[in-house]
Amino acid sequence: MVSILEEVTEGRAAPKSIRVDNGPEFILKSLDWWAYFNEVRQEFSRPGKPTNNALIESFNGSVRLEC
Repeated sequence: MVSILEEVTEGRAAPKSIRVDNGPEFILKSLDWWAYFNEVRQEFSRPGKPTNNALIESFNGSVRLEC
């Protein structure tokens, strides 16, 4: 995860914030450190509240139906 963020931000500025859910891929010390050192705020969605992240939940539902 962090290596991808490093690659994306190599030629441009890091975002001011990123929205993350509480999934296992986002419970990483390395992500916390990357966000801290790059001054990126992590905005966590509340567990069990897919409406906080409606766009990605809609996308995930579409992918599940198509695949």
